[in-house]
Amino acid sequence: MTAFPRRPWGRIAAALVLAALAAWGFVIEPRWVAARIEPLGSAQWQPPPGLKVAMAGDWHLTTRSAWRVTGAERAARIVDEINAAQPDVILLPGDFLAGSGDDEAFSIEDMAAVLGRLKAPQGVYAVLGNHDWWHDGERTARALSAQGIRVLENASVRLPGHDIWVVGIGDDSTGHSAPDKALAGVPKGAATLVMMHDPFSFATMPRTQGLVVASHTHGGQVSVPGHGALVVPGRAPREWAYGWIAHKGRRMYVTSGLGVSILPVRFNMRPEWVMFR
Repeated sequence: MTAFPRRPWGRIAAALVLAALAAWGFVIEPRWVAARIEPLGSAQWQPPPGLKVAMAGDWHLTTRSAWRVTGAERAARIVDEINAAQPDVILLPGDFLAGSGDDEAFSIEDMAAVLGRLKAPQGVYAVLGNHDWWHDGERTARALSAQGIRVLENASVRLPGHDIWVVGIGDDSTGHSAPDKALAGVPKGAATLVMMHDPFSFATMPRTQGLVVASHTHGGQVSVPGHGALVVPGRAPREWAYGWIAHKGRRMYVTSGLGVSILPVRFNMRPEWVMFR
């Protein structure tokens, strides 16, 4: 009887599984944007009826979209999607450009022109992230302001038509975080929409009533079931990588963001923008 050689089915199956995971993590999931809907109010604070607040962080715009994912066309589609949802307020918690000043990124002014198409009747507000400071923080703030986006670096402003204050806290990882200064102009007891880039500032900020949001972590980009994020940049604990975070009787939402950093990979952590309503 002729003996036939054993086929390495196990190795073939393993190779196919790895190829499928690679395709998912490097090609599909980084580009599969979720539009999350989350509650704006809480047991401690009830917002004005019907108020809708959109948040979109960590765009990481780049000219190398095959590697860094978010090119001009993708960003424009996300802008159109956010506008179509008709938010009253839009919060942009930083990291608008990829890299740190090298040739993979948009020019600052081109980036601002793309995001300047975001529209909300009660304003579009931003803080700067670490990548924005690495490029040129002051130039980025000027470019965004020229497009009608209000940049709040450790500052606050009253939301038109409401007794609610929008507050921007500077980035912790680049040494710009000053929560006390950011909230100094807010009247005692007033409701707030607080945004920061690095969530670590939540640990030291004064108590507020309202919404608190952050970005920066990308949810770790890779989230292992039962373990969570593999890597969390900055000083925030790993448990603060994504979603609703509870701390000393307060809560904050940390977004997974829209772009990627270091590697163009996401697994079990879709990119997102969020509508709070």
